[in-house]
Amino acid sequence: MTVILDTCTWIWLVSEARRISPAAQEAISGARRKGSAHLSVISCWEVARLVEKGKLSFLFPVEDWIRRALALEGLALQGLTPGICVDSTELPGEFHGDPADQIIVATARRLGAAVVTPDRRIRGYSHVPSLW
Repeated sequence: MTVILDTCTWIWLVSEARRISPAAQEAISGARRKGSAHLSVISCWEVARLVEKGKLSFLFPVEDWIRRALALEGLALQGLTPGICVDSTELPGEFHGDPADQIIVATARRLGAAVVTPDRRIRGYSHVPSLW
């Protein structure tokens, strides 16, 4: 199964894996072994914003944390393409207005991936598979 990690899932995978459900951990591990685990570059921006707002902190600069967190074996960084940008504004049905979530969902749809997330708003969106 191809998966894309939501930002909080990525943060937890790196620093608090016990917060990730057993089913999600299993899906992530399997995808990483097969080279089909992905992360949207927008998650790097989200982490930096959380640090900027004081909602997240590290013992070293955020850019160092991101660099180290991207070095996880079997995790591929997905760039932001013009197609993903457009797709994020044209998601079918109703989806909430968080631009980062819109980009993650649009990326998942482009990849044919399930979003690994505890976020009920994403999990309740019927136009992309998700798991937790």
